[in-house]
Amino acid sequence: MARLDSAVGLMQDISLISLISYETQSFNSETCLIEDVVLKLKHGNDEEFRVALWGLRDFIKNQTIDKEWINDEGVIPILFNRLGSIKPHSRLTIIQILRILASVNNENKEKMADVGSLSLLVKSLIREVDERREAVGLLLELSEISAVRRRIGRIQGCIVMLVAMLNGDDPTACHDAGKLLIALSSNIQNALHMAEAGYFKPLVHYLKEGSDMSKILMATAISRIELTDQSRASLGEDGAIEPLVKLFKAGKLEAKLSALNALQNLSMLTENIQRLISSGIVVPLLQLLFSVTSVLMTLREPASAILARIAQSESILVNQDVAQQMLSLLNLSSPVIQFHLLQALNSIASHSRATKVRKKMKENGAFQLLLLFLTETNMKNRTAALNLLYTLSKDLPEELMEQLGEYHLNNIVNIVSSSTSEGEKAAAVGILNNLPVGNKKATDVLKKSNLLPILISIISSSESTSTPTTSWLMENIAGIFIHFTVPSDKKLQLLSAELGVIPLLVKLLSSGSLVAKCRAATSLAQLSQNSLALRKSRKSRWTCMPHSAEAFCEVHDGYCIVKSTFCLVKAGAICPLIKILEGEEREADEAVLDALATLLQDEIWESGSNYIARMSVSKAIIKVLESGNAKAQEKALWILERIFRIEEHRTQYGESTQVVLIDLAQNGDPRLKSTVAKVLVQLELLQDQSGYF
Repeated sequence: MARLDSAVGLMQDISLISLISYETQSFNSETCLIEDVVLKLKHGNDEEFRVALWGLRDFIKNQTIDKEWINDEGVIPILFNRLGSIKPHSRLTIIQILRILASVNNENKEKMADVGSLSLLVKSLIREVDERREAVGLLLELSEISAVRRRIGRIQGCIVMLVAMLNGDDPTACHDAGKLLIALSSNIQNALHMAEAGYFKPLVHYLKEGSDMSKILMATAISRIELTDQSRASLGEDGAIEPLVKLFKAGKLEAKLSALNALQNLSMLTENIQRLISSGIVVPLLQLLFSVTSVLMTLREPASAILARIAQSESILVNQDVAQQMLSLLNLSSPVIQFHLLQALNSIASHSRATKVRKKMKENGAFQLLLLFLTETNMKNRTAALNLLYTLSKDLPEELMEQLGEYHLNNIVNIVSSSTSEGEKAAAVGILNNLPVGNKKATDVLKKSNLLPILISIISSSESTSTPTTSWLMENIAGIFIHFTVPSDKKLQLLSAELGVIPLLVKLLSSGSLVAKCRAATSLAQLSQNSLALRKSRKSRWTCMPHSAEAFCEVHDGYCIVKSTFCLVKAGAICPLIKILEGEEREADEAVLDALATLLQDEIWESGSNYIARMSVSKAIIKVLESGNAKAQEKALWILERIFRIEEHRTQYGESTQVVLIDLAQNGDPRLKSTVAKVLVQLELLQDQSGYF
């Protein structure tokens, strides 16, 4: 039975092979029965259909058949009928044959122009490379018919696929897709769909040369589409901004509004800001904000938002008095517009070349105007006002107390205490930090307002994850601690220590930003300056109770308790201080070296040198000498000279420092020569009578 089945199968294979062989021979022969091709095109299985396609292609090439036969036999509908269900290789052949037929005459194109046929071709746009290349080529040929252009644009996903092909790697398909998109863009709706798909050139073309209504439609589309930065960049590069600005300047109310909303969306990209400034939009925007015409009031919010974005560019400073004009508008505007104006003013005042602008703003009463916002219930506006006050207050620390007064200082402290916004707290603390260090009147007000416990609570409860706003807040708090740790006021230092400031300062040395580390080191240096005077001598008889061995400090040669003597050794500050010096960033070097230098005061230089040498400070000192600035190098040399007074340390660390010291002597800042020479003499690398002195 098995043999019989096998025999039957073999006979079928032989028959099929014979059929294919016969048909192939027949197609190459003039005696071929054309009717067989039609029959197999209509009803043949996949293999028979494939062979019939070869035959049909040969007939067409050899002109064995004419257009009447193609029409009579319904070849084009037959091919489209099989296109949706046949295998990929045959689909490719079908489309190639259809392209040949389409190129012969317009009548054939008309037969391919129905929605069903076009939809089948659109499906091929997402298939394999060869198939989609042929499909887009055929669609391009068919697009010569206006009805086809209308129908293609309405087929779901077609424009998206064409845009994808335009951005693809196949140069032929890319070229044809681009030409087809241009053909389809004659329809406004298609141009809008292209924009949604990320192809903006037709939209920009309508903005430049379209009717008034089409310009409004395009502008509205830009305002409503969720643009990526890449899309905003494309629109800017394609030239969308200039016609939008023209539409805003010359158009009627609807045109102005649509243009402003579109420009607001485009202004979210920094690269477009310069294009906006170059377009000359700043003056018309300000004129609009000053306008009292009721019909234009709806335009003021987007106008102010655009100004806020434009103000981020330093180029806005070419428009003289722009800041003063915005300042004069603050009291005349709604809360939303006020917010944008405050943002714009802060951006302008923050520019490095805006010194004169800031000065003029203060002369024109900016402080008095902004202080009114401290009691504002709108938190966004209050925060924006605080940010601007912070920026302006950096230039005038000596005048700041007079400008603020006790009333407003207390208002700012209340904001620090009660605000739920980290950004608002950071700005408020920043203003207080800009008060001059050592101004007793200001510090007394802050002390009475219980600012210190508030700040300690904030920093103690801060999470380990750091955002830019959190970092700024911590930096400003660290700055305030400098005010409360000035060496001249031991009572204030004691208050700070008793409240727990010192462990927080040590924590900032490890976890804070570089600015926070620098400020924390400065506070610790100020505290440590008084440690020697405050330590309890082990020789003193006047002690109420005996001290534990743990409290003894080898550096200060007495008993040290962090909260009462501010000892850096007992606070565990030395390791994190040295670690900062070992890092790659150099901005905190001077503050850290100042803190370490307090352990090398004349009375304790020997014990201090032994201690920090044992903590491996030499590597950190070398790092500063290699890449620090001149002031930091000078401080590092001062410390090194004290350490090298002790022979043991010269022996242990002298060799590792020789190279950097000699290089510094030869190539370093001339002001350091004598200090470097002293250290080289200690290491016996230079004689005492050397000309370096």
